[in-house]
Amino acid sequence: MSVAFDVEAVRAEFPILQREVNGKPLVYLDSAASAQKPRAVIEAMTRAMEHSYANVHRGLHTLANETTDAYEAARRKTAAFIGAAETEVVFTKGGTEAINLVASGLGAGLHPGDEIVLSEMEHHANIVPWHFLRERKGVVLKFVPVTDDGQLDLEAFQRLLGPKTRVVALSHMSNVLGTINPAMELTRMAHEAGAVVLLDGCQAVVHKPVDVKALDVDFYAFSGHKLYGPTGIGILYGKAERLAALPPYQGGGEMIGTVTVDEITYADPPHRFEAGTPPILEAIGLGAAIDWLSGLDRTAISAHEHRLYERVREGLNGANWLKVIGDAPGKGAILSFTVEGAHAHDVAQILDRYGIAVRAGTHCAEPLMRRFGVTSSARASFALYNTEAEADAFVDALTKTQAFFA
Repeated sequence: MSVAFDVEAVRAEFPILQREVNGKPLVYLDSAASAQKPRAVIEAMTRAMEHSYANVHRGLHTLANETTDAYEAARRKTAAFIGAAETEVVFTKGGTEAINLVASGLGAGLHPGDEIVLSEMEHHANIVPWHFLRERKGVVLKFVPVTDDGQLDLEAFQRLLGPKTRVVALSHMSNVLGTINPAMELTRMAHEAGAVVLLDGCQAVVHKPVDVKALDVDFYAFSGHKLYGPTGIGILYGKAERLAALPPYQGGGEMIGTVTVDEITYADPPHRFEAGTPPILEAIGLGAAIDWLSGLDRTAISAHEHRLYERVREGLNGANWLKVIGDAPGKGAILSFTVEGAHAHDVAQILDRYGIAVRAGTHCAEPLMRRFGVTSSARASFALYNTEAEADAFVDALTKTQAFFA
């Protein structure tokens, strides 16, 4: 027998959720941009700073050994979390750097006319690094179109794959639409075309279990701060043979084997890609976040988040002044929308008067905004700590906000 998800018990673990904004209880609906942090993460990072902080992989004294152990333990936790081997997990400063690392490394072997397949729903972090290769290497970028309800056009994707396709880089879950793409099928199709596959998992890994081996993806990137961990930490998973074939992304300490005045050799992955002092405290914080999240029923969390999304959709049913962007089957709990006659920035600022935090703008997804014919939108994203009362408060506040522009 399943146990009901206890949202109030979860909320009690997030100190920030007790505060007020503009005299109203905080309703935080911006977790797709960055999630709040549970006390377990805050305390783990504080404890590391207060009790055993030192640099990693460099010292032999007690503090250095303790911190190195904690840092590498976080790598093991992360590897287990996504079904990877420990040596296949690289710590970066964020999901963006993870994608840039792969683009830079793969780019070294690309030639003019080689093709990279992306999609219209990509975050800028999974567009701009490939544009660098278009500018510098002469590669060709091709974009999979998005259907009116926010799905990838799979037939168009198949047509875009060809003998010159070298890389396919796609979002596992859209940060705007909430669409969860059929990652396993997309990866299979790309591999059949001979392409290397990278998935941007920054949203997906938060809301659903991810097994990189089952997906058979070559690279998988995500960030810590959306996963209830700290900022300044990201993860790049790469198949062992793929990481071994990549050249170093940056040079400095830790990533080398030997250095002489005449030559250098490189360390094996993952340390080859972790030049300099890494994000030590942030990695420890991410490990704590993974421990904390892994102690919860993720199936129950997903159902809870989906109920909140559906409750809001039902509460806004019949609102002819509202345009929802993205309604793909099985989508995640993200509601992107526009209000007739209002700029998204104004909508967000008025909602803030009611204590409700939403995102507004292009969401770092300008091609997708153009695809749907808007210059910006507002976005409410639901997380495990949101409640039905907060969903109702959002509906009420948005209805009042619309009245300003009627």
